[in-house]
Amino acid sequence: MSQGYAGFREHAHTADWELEVWASGLSELFVQAARGMYALSGVCLQPAPRLARLVDLQSSDPEGLLVKFLSELLFLIEKEGLAFDTFDLKLDHHHLLAGLEGAPLASIKKEIKAVTYHQLLIQPTQQGLTVRIVFDV
Repeated sequence: MSQGYAGFREHAHTADWELEVWASGLSELFVQAARGMYALSGVCLQPAPRLARLVDLQSSDPEGLLVKFLSELLFLIEKEGLAFDTFDLKLDHHHLLAGLEGAPLASIKKEIKAVTYHQLLIQPTQQGLTVRIVFDV
């Protein structure tokens, strides 16, 4: 995966957290969104054991798929105490197959309750794609 045009940054938002994410393609956009969400929460992983999960999701559009993907990652934090730092994503506009590798949580600073659809729109740019995601905290 190239490290050219990709990243994330937090934006000030009343009562919630807003994250701007950008990448050269859709798969990398999803990866950066996951990394940004983990960074906002202050997620730290234990060094071992390393664990893998496979996530298979469908939605009617890329925005819905992004919300489902991030929501699944939040679910795995809450129910299994797991987070991920390696992502192998295969996706089109309606289907995502994600091979995830990570570890149990060592710590988390702040819980994200939900990923919202508030003004969620994946937009093309000259360099690739961008999206702003609002999280309920």
